[in-house]
Amino acid sequence: MEQITQLFEENHEVLLGLLIQIIAAILIFYIGRMMARAISRFIERTLVARSVDKAVVAFIASLIYAIIMIATVLMALSQIGVQTTSFIAILGAAGLAVGLALQGSLANFASGILIILFRPFKSGDFIDAGGVSGTVDKIEIFQTMMRTPDNKRVIVPNAQITGGPITNYSAEPRRRVDLVIGISYDSDLRKAKQILEDILKNDERVLQEPAATVKVAALADSSVNLNVRPWVNSADYWGVYWDTLEKVKLIFDEQGIGIPFPQMDVHIKKDKQE
Repeated sequence: MEQITQLFEENHEVLLGLLIQIIAAILIFYIGRMMARAISRFIERTLVARSVDKAVVAFIASLIYAIIMIATVLMALSQIGVQTTSFIAILGAAGLAVGLALQGSLANFASGILIILFRPFKSGDFIDAGGVSGTVDKIEIFQTMMRTPDNKRVIVPNAQITGGPITNYSAEPRRRVDLVIGISYDSDLRKAKQILEDILKNDERVLQEPAATVKVAALADSSVNLNVRPWVNSADYWGVYWDTLEKVKLIFDEQGIGIPFPQMDVHIKKDKQE
């Protein structure tokens, strides 16, 4: 007992310093864990508010919590004198190996995070991205599932989507329908324009503002081309597009307005032989 007391008296400063280091390491661990929980919950609430898929939210929140906890443990071990350089080197080497092995998957993962955060499109939007046109069914962390107009399911890697232009046809509430109608040079231009304007005016789906336009676009080789541009709600785009073309053909036929097809007049010249 006396030896223990003497040993404590001789090394009390060292033991006190070690005790302080242990207490500091414990405090670092608990504070770090509290911060990890608070940050992961904050990110989880933020993503949920953005209507991100719950499975994706849980994955991201868990990943962030794990990263903060690893950093916290390393800081706590460093506080009590443990050399963490070797641990960091091992983690770095393992991360490099995993990164090289899963390079494509990591690119898709990073692209999935960008899509989730910046939301260039959402589920239900009709988009053209990654070489595919279709309606977005589900946005996952590595890929996006799309449904084509002929009801095919296409799974597109997220890196392929963010690596090129993204056209979102559903992002705006209104769209302009662009039609080019050609009439023959023998047809009455004013009458043709009036017919086109009446067709648009009588279609309830065509918006009053912005106003529809019917203008001469070009005097082509075999036709006078008219640009017909009504504005519609995005949901009515294809209906107005198809119905307008059908009405134009039927009414032009009734009113004697010719819709020419490409043609060429060939003149043969004969040389007179003496």
